[in-house]
Amino acid sequence: MNDQHDCHQILGSLMDYFDGTLPEELCAELEAHLCECQNCQIVVNTTRKTIELYQTAAKEEGAIPAAVRSRLFTRLNLDDYRP
Repeated sequence: MNDQHDCHQILGSLMDYFDGTLPEELCAELEAHLCECQNCQIVVNTTRKTIELYQTAAKEEGAIPAAVRSRLFTRLNLDDYRP
């Protein structure tokens, strides 16, 4: 299950997975894939940590300059979630 097609599908579902909105069946498939695919594990862990760091820093007023925030959202392909 570690071909590139599976990885692209899994990684395309990450935001729903993190938000808790991914259907249970797809969530189970994603987690099964993560047990087998080290590359996807790295992407998931890095993305999760980035989100955690952003949320922590966002609590501190002015901690993240607007330009940096904009680049981060663009880089993570999160333009739909911009405030």
